[in-house]
Amino acid sequence: MSKPMYWDRREIPLPDKRYKDILTPADKSLKEKEKGPWGQLSNEEKLALYRLSFCQTYPEMNQSSSEWKTVVAGVLYCIGLTGLVIIWQTAYVSPPAPRTFDAEWQAKQVKRMLDMRVSPIEGFAAQWDYEKGQWK
Repeated sequence: MSKPMYWDRREIPLPDKRYKDILTPADKSLKEKEKGPWGQLSNEEKLALYRLSFCQTYPEMNQSSSEWKTVVAGVLYCIGLTGLVIIWQTAYVSPPAPRTFDAEWQAKQVKRMLDMRVSPIEGFAAQWDYEKGQWK
């Protein structure tokens, strides 16, 4: 068995228990006045009686919250922190890039592949004009 709980939800219009369990003397006198004719109650008293049973009205429940701002801020904070960790790792933890990534090395590699005539029919060397010494 579960304990009776109070929830402000649109799907559950009548929660298991009232919003206020512990009543003040003013609340108790208002509850006694509630037992009489409701025509004698003012609008403020009716609203106070409603607030004894429920925390929010339906329009208050339907209002959008600004919780999305907190979620977006948290996500952006985590992305920023991750970026800083990646920058730090690149600078201090990761080994330097291999020499084969240098532009000079790659230019020498292209020249060697052309000299060896790698894939001369449909591949790499097929795109090089050996007579003019330039790409087709």
